Amino acid sequence: MTTAPPAAGVPVTCHRLIHIYSTGTGDVVALSGVDLSISAGEMLALVGPSGSGKSTLVSILGGLMRPSAGRVYVGEHDLSRLSPTGLAALRGPTVGTVLQGAERNLLPYVSLWRNIWLAQRPAARIAGRRLDPPEAILELVGLAGAGARRSGDLTPGQRQRAALAQGLAAGPGLLLVDEPTSQLDGAGRDEVLGALATINSERGTTVVVVTHDGDVGARLGRAVTIRDGRVGAEGRDGRDFAVVAGDGTIQLPPETLAAFPAGTLFEVDHSDGSITLRATATPPAGRGRLPTTKDGP
Repeated sequence: MTTAPPAAGVPVTCHRLIHIYSTGTGDVVALSGVDLSISAGEMLALVGPSGSGKSTLVSILGGLMRPSAGRVYVGEHDLSRLSPTGLAALRGPTVGTVLQGAERNLLPYVSLWRNIWLAQRPAARIAGRRLDPPEAILELVGLAGAGARRSGDLTPGQRQRAALAQGLAAGPGLLLVDEPTSQLDGAGRDEVLGALATINSERGTTVVVVTHDGDVGARLGRAVTIRDGRVGAEGRDGRDFAVVAGDGTIQLPPETLAAFPAGTLFEVDHSDGSITLRATATPPAGRGRLPTTKDGP
């Protein structure tokens, strides 16, 4: 089968990224100064609990919303400055997004072939753009021969892989996948992770996966923890690291913060080329903690 050339992965850079939601009761800070670099062709997991800001970050990378402040680059494109038309033009051909819940990505009343063909139509109008036939994309995610089926005829794991195929339809260099394994059993999870690894190795596509499952993050090679709207830690090759933010702050792991509460004084020593933190004093009772309030009189 003749296919298009492998998509070249695109790099991603976020600098001091801030996003604030306005609600009826006030403003909510979803991202509070995210600094993050992802190399072209890398696989990365954004790990964190619900409400940590990771899905907001992916929505910004996908051009689905604008940051309140900061800069974000996908390849050579500065998403912070693109017009709505420019952002729309990136979605599909440059950035593929797979939403949480496989059924949200697929039309249930047409075949998988037609789902992919419909997703390819805008990119097919780009001069010189070569696209894989739907069957080749389905084969890439392990669904060869399933093109005539509809999403309702598939197992949950197959349906999620069909959603990945939908995100790949236009040949993007960056694939963003939100919680692809949260509703799957162990076998389905392994199938989806295997498909993502194949996409990355055979296409060179940059893959970013949002997950609350630390085990999934560990299997993707590099895992970045998002905590309270900031990059809290990073895991590589089974080792965990704290990350220095652009403003010089470091988020300590929860177990460390429990031992050294906010307001603890540390002496910093980097005379030997490494950095050593030595706790020299703990805060007086009550210092470093925000007062609590109650609603009502």
